[in-house]
Amino acid sequence: MRLTDLLSPERVGIKRANGEPFDKEKAIGLLATLIGERDGVSVADVKRALLEREQLQSTGIGEGVAIPHGALPQLSEQVAALLIVPDGVDFQAIDDANVKILFGVITPKRATGEHLKTLARVSRLLRNKDFRARLVASANEKSVFDLIRDEEGGEPSLPQREVPAATAASSKDGPQDETEKKGAS
Repeated sequence: MRLTDLLSPERVGIKRANGEPFDKEKAIGLLATLIGERDGVSVADVKRALLEREQLQSTGIGEGVAIPHGALPQLSEQVAALLIVPDGVDFQAIDDANVKILFGVITPKRATGEHLKTLARVSRLLRNKDFRARLVASANEKSVFDLIRDEEGGEPSLPQREVPAATAASSKDGPQDETEKKGAS
């Protein structure tokens, strides 16, 4: 699975300060709003889950990046949102630098393994300094999403459909496996 499978252009936001106070709690609230309501979960539920995790320890991993994340039992699938804050926000990050890229992930409580894989994917994607700079300098939300899609290697992968056992066995090394390998890297 690619990050663009969890993200959509509608769940990408850019927040410019424009002289308004903007802090960590407001940033998390905006991420929760971008994630939106789903599976009987309200925006307030998402915000609460993200803030509860944040109280344990800041998810600001350094170099201008934070990965707020949480889990809710009602969810049926992982969902992500991305917020770019060009002016930065104090997030009590590990390096004390302001955060400009917030990649929020909310997941079902029972999907711990997949959740950890997603956090690792986000971390790998945002490791590159030049890529982070391009994200922060993006003109609009669509260009942010397109950058991530391109960095992941093109169009988002299609949801896997069930394949009859005989067909699956005969296409073991076919294109579906290649897509899965690329998505896992």
